Amino acid sequence: MDIRGRTKQRRRLRARRHARIKKKIRGTAARPRLAVFRSLRNVEGQLVDDDRGITLLGVSTRAAVEGDAGERSGKIAEAYLAGRRLGERAVGADVDEIVFDRGGYPYHGRVRAFAEGARDGGLRF
Repeated sequence: MDIRGRTKQRRRLRARRHARIKKKIRGTAARPRLAVFRSLRNVEGQLVDDDRGITLLGVSTRAAVEGDAGERSGKIAEAYLAGRRLGERAVGADVDEIVFDRGGYPYHGRVRAFAEGARDGGLRF
């Protein structure tokens, strides 16, 4: 199997995992779903109200995020700071409790750092 075949297979398996997760969790206006997307360079997070089918707010590491990430460094620090920014913006929009959707990715590395940042920003899940 060449590299394109392996990439397709990885994407297909992640899509299946994500579909399995989305069957079980649902975002509402009172408790939106925090959907995480991880690319090779960036991490993005969106608060989604699945009942109305709208995105309440979103944050990405593509926007410059400043702050103290503790002992974290590199992309993990960027993911943590982006998560904290999302948490702070969500609390400002009167959202304090969410459902976490890891998007089929393992709860590890940048996905975990993003979740920890969101918790430190004031969100509960």
